[in-house]
Amino acid sequence: MQYSIFVFIAALMSVALAQVWLLPDGRDKDLYSNVWGRALRNSNNGVTWNKPVGNGNVFGTLGSNDQGLFGKAGYQGTIFNDARGKMDGQAYGTRVLSPAGDTSHFGGKLNWANDNAKASVDISKQIHGKTTVEASGAGVWKVDKNTQVSAGGSLSGGNGKPDVTVNAQIESKF
Repeated sequence: MQYSIFVFIAALMSVALAQVWLLPDGRDKDLYSNVWGRALRNSNNGVTWNKPVGNGNVFGTLGSNDQGLFGKAGYQGTIFNDARGKMDGQAYGTRVLSPAGDTSHFGGKLNWANDNAKASVDISKQIHGKTTVEASGAGVWKVDKNTQVSAGGSLSGGNGKPDVTVNAQIESKF
């Protein structure tokens, strides 16, 4: 399972790079003769792109700073937007090369919301490292014309015991 996610992220990055580094007719162009190459060569801020694909976007950033080289790529899109609410998803991968050490992460997140509730979950994994999970949810429901109940909570963890937060409130207008 872990390798299939890594292959999926690598495929997304390949598609994104192919879209950026090829001319519209599909021919290769010299890296330093196009706009992207000049931006990479002359900038410490990096290059960011966002290309519509299907119901979402392929995105990415390549760059460098005093700490090293970095890159992030992924896909974000809408899974559904109907009577059930709206659900967006994202899959991403990052790579950092630096004198202090190299790191690679991959992960994904889902965000769902409807008229009176919302929830999100974000799971990321550092290659040869820990897995981090962050989840939250909240909702507001009307009991009658003067009373509403709200509840929410969050969970975050990755090292030992998770941090859990739960809250609820009843609000009544007199």
